[in-house]
Amino acid sequence: MTGLTKKVQETLNYLQGAGIGAVDFGLILGSGLGELAEEIENPVRVPYTEIPHFPVSTVVGHAGQLVYGTLAGKQVLAMQGRFHYYEGYSMQEVTYPVRVMQALKAHSLIVTNACGGVNENFVPGDLMLINDQINFMGANPLIGSNEEELGPRFSDMSQAFTPSYRQTAQKVGEKLGLTLKEGVYMGFSGPTYETPAEIRFARTIGADAVGMSTVPEVIVAVHGGMKVLGVSCITNLAAGMQASLNHEEVVATTERVKSQFKTLVKETLAAL
Repeated sequence: MTGLTKKVQETLNYLQGAGIGAVDFGLILGSGLGELAEEIENPVRVPYTEIPHFPVSTVVGHAGQLVYGTLAGKQVLAMQGRFHYYEGYSMQEVTYPVRVMQALKAHSLIVTNACGGVNENFVPGDLMLINDQINFMGANPLIGSNEEELGPRFSDMSQAFTPSYRQTAQKVGEKLGLTLKEGVYMGFSGPTYETPAEIRFARTIGADAVGMSTVPEVIVAVHGGMKVLGVSCITNLAAGMQASLNHEEVVATTERVKSQFKTLVKETLAAL
């Protein structure tokens, strides 16, 4: 048993002892979006601080716990708050919870984030289904020795975001009267917001939104054979497109659209 595999097994043993069983869907809930976890039925809550080998979330708007139970008829394990590369964690630490979800037999991951809009047709409050991603974070969680039991040395990222899941979400959006955007999410390391020049660059190479998360988790999800649905909340327009940027606006915008967001995720979960 290799180092990472051994750590995952120790975490798995602890979580199973805490009452967490098999999982269908993993959920990663971004800034201001963690309230969805409060709707999980028969919840088992485990603070990150109690879990062996887990990092601790340090960002405002992130509760910092796992919540396990039933949501929309599916067994889910939700991260109420995620980890970021800019917090000083390694890419392997950032993505460690996804490895644990895979060990709990989760076949799919729903990943959410709050991000900046680069596409000039977007407005704050839009919900965007991610159809592809650009890794501009300067690192990759799969760098290093590959553990074949976890996934292949070279992962095919051609369809990192499962097309059929996105189609289902679009149909749910139509039923709910929501106009869902689709686009490419570009991951920067942070913690600084991007410069106007970086945003012009991002738009030129095909990005529709920018953020400081999601990309590593999706890489590891694909490496481990999971299907993926990505949903971004466009909380602000990116640098150079509005006067200034701040985290308070991010949280305020997600507060405004959280009802739509929660309904979309729950209804999509039920339909998958």
